[in-house]
Parts: sequence; structure tokens; C-alpha cells
Amino acid sequence: MLHRRTFSFLFFITTTLVLMTFTSSHSLAHSIAISSRSMADMERFSNAGRGSNITGISEFKRYLWRFGYLDHNVNTTCNCFSEEFDAMLESALVRYQRKLGLQVTGKLDSITISEMITPRCGVPDSNDHTHTHTHMHSAKNFVYFPGKPRWSGPMPTTLTYAFSPEYTIHTLTLRQIRRAFRRAFTRWSNVIPLTFVESDDYSFAEIKIGFYSGDHGDGEAFDGVLGVLAHSFSPESGRLHLDAAETWAVDFGESWSEVAVDLESVATHEIGHVLGLSHSSVREAVMYPSLRPREKRYRLHIDDVMGVQSLYGSNPHFRSSDISSLQSAISANHAPPRFPPFSILLSCAYLLSFFIIFSR
Repeated sequence: MLHRRTFSFLFFITTTLVLMTFTSSHSLAHSIAISSRSMADMERFSNAGRGSNITGISEFKRYLWRFGYLDHNVNTTCNCFSEEFDAMLESALVRYQRKLGLQVTGKLDSITISEMITPRCGVPDSNDHTHTHTHMHSAKNFVYFPGKPRWSGPMPTTLTYAFSPEYTIHTLTLRQIRRAFRRAFTRWSNVIPLTFVESDDYSFAEIKIGFYSGDHGDGEAFDGVLGVLAHSFSPESGRLHLDAAETWAVDFGESWSEVAVDLESVATHEIGHVLGLSHSSVREAVMYPSLRPREKRYRLHIDDVMGVQSLYGSNPHFRSSDISSLQSAISANHAPPRFPPFSILLSCAYLLSFFIIFSR
């Protein structure tokens, strides 16, 4: 019995440490604070059904409200979400699971919770029940912002972009940041009749890019490491904001951090919002809302291409045969993570404890 308790304790501590490396206590304001919860708590969540009252349910409700799945008319700055697993929560979970391509259970199963703690874009997901003008296709999964906004004017056209001289980061050089964004903009301009040109005049650029911390005046405060990575605004706002607290990386071979986030992947995603696309339910698409640490997803999926071309038309040099080459390149969006020594030590400690306890 003692050995089993020891194993359970070690398993809990190891699991908690691993989860804490992928989340932070501050970022969980927009995520689910499960790293400090026991396995018994998680089991209660997964077994919860309509009518259940469990401490912590309110955090899930707050998350679903934050990203557009749960209607709530009270002041959400206070602790106004109940701990009851009610019909509204069940309905919101079904919409969330369906939107993100998860198994639809209407429950807080482990896969759903895992997706909720995955870092993601701060732009709420478009849903039919809240956006009456959302254009969602039956055969395709790309989604526009309400009203189908786009950059106006005859095509082809040119948009300028610039980086904030004040709101920046110093963990990457400006040259590295510029290169990552140049590649991201080029991916979109290759498929639509839009050209993007970097400008030195930030105040007059149409697309303004900056790295911000916490509350930065747009009503969408950043939450620290992981959680929400970035957010952008629909046309023709042109605002593209990234969380300065993230460990931004342009080469995972040079960054050992477990919480490193690929700048080019996030830049490509946020430019999609700037152009007028909302979130896709295709997991391989650039416009899928979440991105795990040390994951790359910057190659445009067919869904991304068809969505943006439905807004702007096709680049004259883009051929229909390029669609098949895009499909074959999708696997490159998923680079295997490179684990630093801390993870290796945790894994070894867990396996060693398991072997010692159960070999006696």
C-alpha cells in the first residue's frame, strides 16, 4: 500500500511539473488552472454531467465565454460564473468540440481539457449563434469575420506594414523579426493579388505590428507566458499585436526553451485575421486557433487558400495545380518537438520511480 501511495504521489508531482512547464499561473487567467489540481479533480470533471456542482467549473465557463461559446450577461470581471454543470455549459462544450474538430461529447473529457490549456490566438472563434453574418461553408471550413470585411479598393493592390519602434522585444533581433514576417506576408501574397511592402513610417503604415505586455489599451490584455499568444483585428484596422512575454523563436535548433513559440507560424496566422479570415476547424490549417509550444504551422492549407481567395480573388500567377503541392506540404507544419534536459530528467525520474517501486 505504501508503494502504491508513493507511486501515486510521484505520478502526481511529475504530471504537475510537466503541465506547469507548458502553462504559467498568470496565463491561466484565460486558460484552465489544472496544473495544481489533483488527478481526482480531473476525474470529477470528466465524469461531470448536467446538474453536477464542482469547484472549478466556473473557470471552464469563463474560458468558453472568453472565446465566444458561452453567452453571459453578467459582469465577468467578478466571480459571477456558477459552479454548476448546466445546460448552457453543455451546449457551449458541444459547439467548442465541433468547432475544433474534437470528438463531440458535451463533457469535460481529457482531450477537450487538453485543447483548452493549449496556447492559442486571442481572437474569439466565430459561431453561428452569435454572428448572424458569419459565412461558413458546408464543404469547407474557413470562416470570415461578421460582415465579411476585406481591404477595399481595386485589385491588385499594395498594403504597407511597419513594426512599432516602441513596443518590441529584445530576445530576437529586428532582422530576425523582419525576416519571419516577410516570409509570412509572402505566403499570403503568393495566393492573392495583394503585395505587402515594409515601411519605415509606422504612423502611416496600414498594418501596424507590435509586441505588447498585459493591458495595452485595446481591451484585450495579454496574460503572460503561453495562454493567449497574439491577437489581431479585422479589416481595415490593421492592428497586429503579439504578447511580449512569450519566448519567441525563429529557429528551434537555437532555442532550448520548452515554451518557445514559432514566430513565423503565429505571424502567418495573425496576418490571416488582418486580411479578414476568422478561425478554421481544420487542425492542419494556418487559421486553426491553437498552437502548441515548439510546433510549426506556417504553410498555407487548401482551406486557408480558398478562404482568402474568396475575399480577394487569386494571384494571377497562382495555378490550380499548386493546390496539390500545398496538400503534400502540410506535413511540414508539424515539426517534432526538441526536448531540453529538464523534460528528460523528469521523464527519467518518473520511469526510475516506476521501475523501483514495481520491481520489488
